[in-house]
Amino acid sequence: MDLPQDFLTRMEALLGEEFPAFLNSYGETRRYGLRVNTLKISVEEFQRIAPFHLTPIPWIENGFFYEKEDAPSRHPFYYAGLYYLQEPSAMTPAQVLPVCPGERVLDLCAAPGGKATALAVKLAGEGMLVANDISASRAKALLKNLELFGVKNAFVTNEIPAKLAAQYPEFFDKILVDAPCSGEGMFRKDIANAHAWSLAKVRDCAKTQKEIALQAVSMLRPGGMLLYSTCTFSPEEDEQVIAYILAHCPEMELLPIPMAEGFEKGRPELADEEWGNVLGGNTVCKRESRGDLTRCVRLFPHKIPGEGHFMALLKKSGSAVRGNYGEDEKILFSDKAAVQEKKDGKNREKKKEKTDRKVKKEKSTLRQGRDMAGAEFAAAFLKEQNQMEYLKNLELRGDRAYYVPDLMGASENTGGLHFLRNGLYLGEVKKDRFEPSQAFAMTLHPKESETVLNFDCADERVTRYLRGETLDVEDMLTGAADGWRLVCVNGFPLGWGRLTGSTLKNKYHPGWRIQ
Repeated sequence: MDLPQDFLTRMEALLGEEFPAFLNSYGETRRYGLRVNTLKISVEEFQRIAPFHLTPIPWIENGFFYEKEDAPSRHPFYYAGLYYLQEPSAMTPAQVLPVCPGERVLDLCAAPGGKATALAVKLAGEGMLVANDISASRAKALLKNLELFGVKNAFVTNEIPAKLAAQYPEFFDKILVDAPCSGEGMFRKDIANAHAWSLAKVRDCAKTQKEIALQAVSMLRPGGMLLYSTCTFSPEEDEQVIAYILAHCPEMELLPIPMAEGFEKGRPELADEEWGNVLGGNTVCKRESRGDLTRCVRLFPHKIPGEGHFMALLKKSGSAVRGNYGEDEKILFSDKAAVQEKKDGKNREKKKEKTDRKVKKEKSTLRQGRDMAGAEFAAAFLKEQNQMEYLKNLELRGDRAYYVPDLMGASENTGGLHFLRNGLYLGEVKKDRFEPSQAFAMTLHPKESETVLNFDCADERVTRYLRGETLDVEDMLTGAADGWRLVCVNGFPLGWGRLTGSTLKNKYHPGWRIQ
């Protein structure tokens, strides 16, 4: 593999006697991984039905290696959202960050969605996931992957970190920053990264990473945790960024990360001046302020069956004891003044919330008068699908219906942020009918509905459906009435179709159709 000479020189200085083994790894076949979506299927059930050559990834509880010839991206189960295809090392940051159902979680640099979908699975439909990407086109891919996974509680934003920080000061329980980087760890996977690499790019990335990291810290609640990761080996983007955070944010401390076979500890000396000179960089802080950088983790392709990665888990001082979010929320601080300040702040928030509820109620009354028919169409369809839970938080925005969980708030309270989705898009009211969305279909469980057409994955009509074709389903009907049908493969939703006689008109999302 043709690698930049400056990169090779730096890696030889970094690895010493291990450098030949590292270099040889670039001639080895890369490993492929998938992560099971346990929102839809258990790991055990997936192993039973998946027609792939699966080997568990030792450090990922729901991850598997597969063989290239398995081609899982072409299988109908992929389109049912049963798994996400992801490089094995890249699965690790979301695995390491200890997310629990009900928490407020931010994936700050989330596209295309590998880590965001993993965090959503950990939330199990409870709490709030803000998934952000600064690129509008990448944010669209992020949204699709979250919808494919059947995620209901995502707020997908397309903003710069500074604007999010202004909206969400000390708001999140957990934050993942998979920072944009020079991509050194992915050279074997994508040689284009190697051709675009330069020392100047490393330094530019390091500057951006520090800015993003400080914004992320400002959004973290006391007692909250932040996982910083990159897919690069560069000390400027790894240990030196963590040392920078610790030097500028004394409230942050490094936590140990559970080690697995092949994981390497961080290298504190890489933040020292002598190493900065060797690698063409600079020291970033004094030794006494950099913390225990051995608590960081490095992944090398000659040590594990995966690509290169770096991780650091940090915690903000203070403690947060949660009841239910909202009126019952309590934050405990050791500083009495801070306690009183927080109480005063909560009183102001309650007054604001009371005013906001009043305004929202007035708006809702006007909207209900204008959109009563639309609301009735949406509600009738939800009842038909046995999805009564959505009625409580049903929100109409023009002709579109959304389910917005309490924690996420209505669309009027998004602080002027540019977003692609707030909650679950249920469908659209058109004239005298309701047309359900692709995203809604992906959240459903066929056992809850009587209006299901369930195909076996070997049925050639599944591929035709995914291409957008009209299907003859006479052999599957038992006197069923015309109307909407949830189209499934082996019991897992793919999308919608509309039955007329024995013909199923295809309603699969046009942008998702295969060629």
